[in-house]
Amino acid sequence: MVQSAAATVKEYLDWLPADRRKTIAAVRKVVRANLPPGFVETMGYGMIAYAVPLKTYPDTYNGQPLCCTALASQKNYCSLYLTGVYADPAQRRALEAAFKQAGKKLDMGRSCVRFKTPDDLPLEAIGRLIASVSVERFITLYEASRRRTR
Repeated sequence: MVQSAAATVKEYLDWLPADRRKTIAAVRKVVRANLPPGFVETMGYGMIAYAVPLKTYPDTYNGQPLCCTALASQKNYCSLYLTGVYADPAQRRALEAAFKQAGKKLDMGRSCVRFKTPDDLPLEAIGRLIASVSVERFITLYEASRRRTR
């Protein structure tokens, strides 16, 4: 994974080559337009992250804000991390169905959807999925996952 040392989203975007900047900016626009209240945009793990701030939920396993969604430019593709979707089997099925319905190939890793251009993604459906995971719901999913790992 390619990680940026950028301290701000602006620095991250400026660090990207023009074609990647355009791609990340287009997907970022969809994320931001559909992000439920309470999440904040920040830099985390070398990528643009949308997280529950520590002031809202400080009891995380690693002392970092809970990251629900993230965007990153990797060596050969871009990644959209949809932790809220991955934590909920119904949401995952909805994501898979959205790709199928749109006639798009889902290139999914363990924690991300890989894409080269925004056209590779069913952006409207992704926006709906992002909008459907509130801070409260995401915290509930996080706490349930922590109980399963103990």
